[in-house]
Amino acid sequence: MTIKKPLLIKQPEVGQLIGELRGRTSLTQEQFAASLGITYSTVNRCEKGHTKPESLAMQKIQGMLKEMGELGQKVLVKYLSNKKVG
Repeated sequence: MTIKKPLLIKQPEVGQLIGELRGRTSLTQEQFAASLGITYSTVNRCEKGHTKPESLAMQKIQGMLKEMGELGQKVLVKYLSNKKVG
């Protein structure tokens, strides 16, 4: 079993990434939160730059981006500080 490292994206980029991902998937904050197993208020605080999701939620976000294929990779590269996709 391999353990994946979660995305290492800092605020405000992680909040912007979440907002863009939600927009591209047409999910409300409530729906997005449910898909990650977190609360609506956590998503809201993340998007506003007050907090970051825990590593498990970040792994789920990474999985959502991967499922989106090339578009997901473009979104990911946009917000990675080192501009590398690994």
